[in-house]
Parts: sequence; structure tokens; C-alpha cells
Amino acid sequence: MKNNWRDGNKVDLLINGEEFYPRVFECIENAKKEVIVETFILYEDKVGHRLQQALIKAARNGVRVDFTVDDYGTWDLSKDFVKAMTDSGVKLHIFDPQPKLLGVRLNLFRRLHRKIVVVDREIAFIGGINYSADHMMDAGKKAKQDYAVELRGPIVADVYRTCLRLSLQELSRKEQRSRLKAAEEETCKPAGDSKVLLVERDNISHKKDIEKQYLLAIRLAKKRIVIANAYFFPRYYFLLSLRRATMRGVEVTLIMQGRPDMPWVTALSRLLYKYLLRSDVKIYEYNQRSLHGKIAIVDDEWVTVGSSNLDPLSFSLNLEANVIIQDKKLNQKIDAHLNELIQQHSHRIDLELAQRGYWWRVPLIFISFYFLRVFPSIAGWLPAHAPTFKHILPKRRFWSKKATQPHEENNGEGPIKTYDKGSIS
Repeated sequence: MKNNWRDGNKVDLLINGEEFYPRVFECIENAKKEVIVETFILYEDKVGHRLQQALIKAARNGVRVDFTVDDYGTWDLSKDFVKAMTDSGVKLHIFDPQPKLLGVRLNLFRRLHRKIVVVDREIAFIGGINYSADHMMDAGKKAKQDYAVELRGPIVADVYRTCLRLSLQELSRKEQRSRLKAAEEETCKPAGDSKVLLVERDNISHKKDIEKQYLLAIRLAKKRIVIANAYFFPRYYFLLSLRRATMRGVEVTLIMQGRPDMPWVTALSRLLYKYLLRSDVKIYEYNQRSLHGKIAIVDDEWVTVGSSNLDPLSFSLNLEANVIIQDKKLNQKIDAHLNELIQQHSHRIDLELAQRGYWWRVPLIFISFYFLRVFPSIAGWLPAHAPTFKHILPKRRFWSKKATQPHEENNGEGPIKTYDKGSIS
């Protein structure tokens, strides 16, 4: 199902865990009817326990709570941590549960990478922030720079429906259709002046939606493009579009990781620097903390915030969710914030620096560009499992070694194992 632009929304930018977590936990605890949470990573640290407490409080107040986590990102949750939630009525869904081989997680691809919260079908949150203490400044060297937005208005109904389509896999086809039909009639009152579009990426009907929105904005840009993204390794045509924008007189600025949490990914990004710098693209590496954000602005109104990196995993394999926003004030706020990061905590990469040691990197650069051309096709060969739900009884271990069985064909995501109240959940 294709989402449309929605008028009349209120959008608030939330920077890092210091702004994001208190607001999300407050909304969950004050919920009256329903809470849906989706995340890639959940750790049993101070942030994970705080989320657990908020979900338990909501469930004990009679609120329906659906909590979906990715198996790869939450592989080591303890039985006691899970049981505390499910005994309180939280419905816990595990996306793509797979057994480990010699302690190694095998489900590397087709991850549920999006981070979404919907409360009472009135408030939604979308961004790149997981539930882990490394999104807080007091994490020290491991701290991450990241972003999310709080949404109110008609766009919330679209966010709710996309979450519902994933969490309903446990129901029969007839029940799914009934719930989705009711959700289609869901509307939210106008709350502001922002125009917002929800953009998803899945493995069937929305394979390239997020990438297409980026490319459209780049092609239409007249003055400036500023992209701050954690993992920058887009396909060749994306790079070419940025170069063509500079040829039209558009100022293109990229903010990359200078203190990488995954050094090998940053090393791949740096292979692209010379190609971009030769067309006057400005490249900065942010050094205060590890950049985990997925945020961009174009000209004076266009903004995107979400979970999608600009790399092959996000563009070709993962389930992702971004919002595209037309809002001058929000654009200006993000522009001022990113300029502050550049001026105070970043260093600029020049062509001379990018060319150091260039001779030995030439073969790698050639391979990288070829890889960027063909990876979207290669990704189509990788398995796109049909989602399933598996119910685990309380006496069973949390991570069952039984293989999940394919369920009905749907939108190409991975299997989901569900833990309901009365199960080990």
C-alpha cells in the first residue's frame, strides 16, 4: 500500500537519547488504549530497563502493548527480562528468530531495522535511536549522535497502519483484513502546518521507496543538500546524482563518521571521497562522538529523518522507515544544528588528503564501484523469508532451537516469533 503526503502535522526534532527517551517513556506510561513499539536493538542496560518499566506500567493499566524487536539486534535478552514484560501483558514479537551456529548469529540480512513508536494512534516517533545506553552522552567514548522526530496529526494514522500490517501476522487472513479495514478508516486531527510523507522499505512492494525519495530531492535541489549519515556507501547512481547537483551550482555537503563504531564501514566510505571531492562535494568527518544519525535537508523546506542508512543493507535488504517533511522552520533548525557540528566538532576532508596512499587503493575503489552497481541485483538472490509467529510456553526456553516454519506469503519480511501473555513471551 502506497502512503500519501499528509497536511496538517506537527513535527518536533529530538536529538540524542537525552531528548528522545524521556519523551517516549512519558507517552508510553500515559497511554490510554494502545502502544506499538518496534526497534532493532534493545539492551538490558539502564535504557532497556527503563523502557521495560514503561511498557509494563502501560500493560498493567489495561493498555494493549505490542513490542517487536529484531532477533539479530536483541539476541541476548534474558529470560527474566522477557518474562517480566509478558507476565504483565506485553505482547513481545521477535522478528526473524534464527538459531545460532557455534555462538554466531546467522540472520545477517533482512533485518527489522526501523525504529517506530505509536501511542494511542495520536502520537508517533520515528528515527534512528535504539534502546541502549550508548545513545546517552554519559556513555563516554561509546556515545552516539542520533536523531528522531515526534509526530502528531494525520501522518500518525499512516505510521499506525504500517506497524499494524507487521504485527498482525499472527492472525488469520480474515482477521488481518478485518483489522486493516478498520485501520484504513483511522484518521487523526490536524495538529500543525507540516506536510509529511511516510516512506518505507520492505522486500516486496516498497523495495526502493526511500532511495527514490532521496534521488528525487537531489535532482530537484536548487541551492543546497546537506546529508549526515552514519554508513555512507550508496549505489553508483546516487553518487552520480550528487556530482550532477554540484554541476548545477548546488552546494552539496556530506557529514560522515570521524569516530566510527564500525571502522571497516568508514573505510569503505573513504574509498568514495576522491570521486566526490573532484566535483566540489564538501565532506566533513564528525569527531565528537560516533555518528549514528540518518538525517538530511535539501534547499529551504525538505527534511528526512528515519532509520535508513545510505548503504546496501538499508537500500536493498532491511525493513526501514523514514519520514519526508516539508517544513521551513524544521529545515532551518536542522541546518543550524548541523552547521554547529561542522564548525565545532568536524574536520574537512580535502582532495589532497583523500589522495594520500591513493595508488594502493585504486583496485579497491574499482571493486567498490562495481559492487555498488551490482549489489541491488545480488540482494534479490538472498532469501526473503515469509513471516511466521511462534508461541512459546512458559516452561520453554526463551530462545527455542526449533526452526520456525514458513507461514502465509506476505510482504517479504522475515519470520516473526510472538510471545504473548501466558507464554515466555
